[in-house]
Amino acid sequence: MAFAPLITRLYGPEAFGLLGTFLAVLAIVLPVAALTYPIAIVLPKNDQEAHALARLCAVLASGLSLLVLLLLFVFGDKLLYSVGLEPLSEFMWFIPLAMFFAAGQQILEQLLIRRKAFKSIARVAVAQSLTLNAAKTGFGLWHPAGATLIVLATAGHALHACFLWLGVRRNVGVERLGGPAGGADRANIWQLAGRYRDFPMFRAPQVMINALSQGLPVLMLASFSGPAAAGFYSLGKTVLGAPVLLISKSVGDVFYPKIAEAAQRQESVWPLLWKATLALGGVGFAPFALVVAFGPWLFGVVFGSEWVTAGEYARWLALWLYFGFLNRPSVVAIQTLGMQGFFLVYEIVSVGLRVTALFLGFWVYESDLLAVVFFSLTGVFLNCLLIGLTMYKSIRLAK
Repeated sequence: MAFAPLITRLYGPEAFGLLGTFLAVLAIVLPVAALTYPIAIVLPKNDQEAHALARLCAVLASGLSLLVLLLLFVFGDKLLYSVGLEPLSEFMWFIPLAMFFAAGQQILEQLLIRRKAFKSIARVAVAQSLTLNAAKTGFGLWHPAGATLIVLATAGHALHACFLWLGVRRNVGVERLGGPAGGADRANIWQLAGRYRDFPMFRAPQVMINALSQGLPVLMLASFSGPAAAGFYSLGKTVLGAPVLLISKSVGDVFYPKIAEAAQRQESVWPLLWKATLALGGVGFAPFALVVAFGPWLFGVVFGSEWVTAGEYARWLALWLYFGFLNRPSVVAIQTLGMQGFFLVYEIVSVGLRVTALFLGFWVYESDLLAVVFFSLTGVFLNCLLIGLTMYKSIRLAK
């Protein structure tokens, strides 16, 4: 985030809006890349099975990225024009490329999580972030446009995957990832695909629906109000979401193996869930409250006067993201608690409520700010509901 004040003075709201729209579309299609099988890599009791799952993920990522490329070639322009996102049409070819690299990133990261190589993951994240933001600054001096940000975002996923590959070589060993030759390995990985079918059946649709609901504000702001409004939202979400994502992801990476181990030992997960949620609540309260109170002024001072509107968006987004920050342990616990089916229904209902909130702001009140307000307050309600229901289920299982 140290680069953000400089980057926002190089790239305008329109450029950020184009990048935000691209990333929203990418997030929606990303669960298709490996059908969320990478999340299952930490679950097997033996490394041989985990490595076979990694090979399955690599095969799926390659094939499905090519399929998305073909679908974009046939239907891409018509689809983007039909939803009012025609500025993205010249960059749609980067979507399957970024999708492939992001899937590789997920696979390698889960292998490192399985080894509890959290220091390696953190070092890679820092190195990738520094390199990417330095590139944004350097290229921004030469060509400060949305195209530059999209190309660099795609390159960032590739770079992250390369750095993680080096970590896997040190912590896992490349030779250990290989399987038996020929048909025996193919039979093994497809057998594993059936054993862990809950992930493509429940987790992949849930992640995709969640990404759709998260990306709806950017997509609808870009469609109804133009790229500048999408840029304001994107900056507010990025500034608040980056530290949230970093901390909550670190918590999730540490918490997921612990809760999986507790479940394997048939221990109650309730104490772990409760303590993790309380800890996050204490850590996040002060910074989020500061943004709620002084968002527009802070954004104007830090990022420049043209970003004051982004600060107005951010003060409402902070309410939603704070409770999203708190619900990370609950989301991580869902697989272990056997709540995948419920979570899929929850996400479907969430999309409906969020779409309703956005349409209320855009069409009834004709205000992009009120659309963000209604969307954020709906997010607060949904996150509180998820935390409460997950806690309730963990307490019932403990009895």
